[in-house]
Amino acid sequence: MRPTLIETLHRSEGVKLRRFLLRLLGSADAAADAHQETYLRMLSALSRTNVEHPSAFLFQIANNVALRMRNRRHLEGALFQPMTDLDLAEIADGYAMPERQAIARQELRRLAVAIDALPPRCREVFLLVRFECLSNGEAAIRLGISRNMVEKHLIKALLQIRRHLRELN
Repeated sequence: MRPTLIETLHRSEGVKLRRFLLRLLGSADAAADAHQETYLRMLSALSRTNVEHPSAFLFQIANNVALRMRNRRHLEGALFQPMTDLDLAEIADGYAMPERQAIARQELRRLAVAIDALPPRCREVFLLVRFECLSNGEAAIRLGISRNMVEKHLIKALLQIRRHLRELN
């Protein structure tokens, strides 16, 4: 009985449904795919439930199918944008450019000089917290000082490093 209902709906609503989908999707191919998907979902729904208004239900399914197709097309368009040769060259240059590597090495040297310029205890606290990833409390225990002193040394180190790097620019 259900396939008969589908055939009847297809005969009576098929053309309207295809136009409806074409208007929503803007592409004859996409509308044809959505048209077929709509009837497959309708057939599946009819096997599980009784539908009072099959025509309205059919168009609601079609609307949902079209919405999903549009969302998917939008998402795929955002994820899989075509890349030009210029885009690929920029990516390759970002990894291969000797200038960028030299600049990065130079910045690391400047940072090392700024850290070396710190007072010994301040440098020790900074290295423990920032490079060995100890918490302020763990650094305090290791150095035998209060947590408050660790925080003071860190603040002093960060301010002095920032000032040192600004002076070099």
